[in-house]
Amino acid sequence: MKAFKLIGIRQMEMMDVPAPEIAGDDDVLIRMRAVGVCGSDVHYYGTGRIGSQVVDYPFTVGHEGAGEVIEVGAGVSVVKPGDSVAIDPAWVCGECDQCLAGRPHTCRNLRYLGCPKQMEGCLSELIVMPSSCCLLLPDSVSYEEAAISEPLSIGIYAVERSVPMRGAKVGILGVGPIGLSVLMPAGVQGAEVYVTDKIDGRIALARVAGAVWGGNPDNGDVVTDVLGRETGGLDVVFECCGEQDALDQAVDMLKPGGKLMLIGIPPSAERVTFKIDELRRKEICIQNVRRQNGCAQKAVEQIASRSFDVNIMITHRFTFGQTGEAFDLVAQYGDGVLKAMILFD
Repeated sequence: MKAFKLIGIRQMEMMDVPAPEIAGDDDVLIRMRAVGVCGSDVHYYGTGRIGSQVVDYPFTVGHEGAGEVIEVGAGVSVVKPGDSVAIDPAWVCGECDQCLAGRPHTCRNLRYLGCPKQMEGCLSELIVMPSSCCLLLPDSVSYEEAAISEPLSIGIYAVERSVPMRGAKVGILGVGPIGLSVLMPAGVQGAEVYVTDKIDGRIALARVAGAVWGGNPDNGDVVTDVLGRETGGLDVVFECCGEQDALDQAVDMLKPGGKLMLIGIPPSAERVTFKIDELRRKEICIQNVRRQNGCAQKAVEQIASRSFDVNIMITHRFTFGQTGEAFDLVAQYGDGVLKAMILFD
């Protein structure tokens, strides 16, 4: 089969590789139909690493995927050949202390699609996953929407870990795909959402998705603007861009007793800092968000419910053979790209 592999910094190549086969009773062989390009994929493409996770070349990235079931192991009953599935990229052991404590997203033996030292990604024609990672799609959900269920599940999980949304005053700093994946479930639960981004087109899209206000920190004082509208400060801020300036703005925007949700991955820094005096005086609670935890099925169900439209995230589409072009575009924030989707024949 064909697979796209990273072969160096900002270098990708389509390669012929052995096709995966059913090896266990719980295995599911999937023909890929759609893969979304994630910011973390682009980190690996542009720098070869995210923190301690370093790529050994050649390596296949990709973890936002959906496809068609081709074959199943003898013990699989949840899906059958011909079914359409969204792929939960986290393959967990179910036996370690984290799994038993209800934290499979921090499984001690986690294998995650497209994560170095764990598992090759889904930018290939075929993959094998356990049946527990295969989410049966209703006929109303497309492959593209199913691929978006992965970032959406992170947003749903982040909202669940924050504060009650009804009537909440919420900030989202960075409204790329993850920021929008927070905005949509927060909005339908009754939050009043303020957003910031350095790309005006993303602010405009967030307004379409339900944000009540948007500002560009390169063009003005977003903290003053937000606090001019919410004089007591915000209940919760989701930092979704991984930028030091955004962390400082988040602390300034929060009310005393507010909550800061850290979702964004810093592009290069290994450490971040906080204004400790203000953090302490306000007694700000800081919550990291690690991927998604039990929210993959919820994401598929929310897409199917049509309470919001995830399709507005998809701005560009590429064939599998154009994968390198897709990564270049996303890495450069070119042509107003938000979510690039790679489609297979």
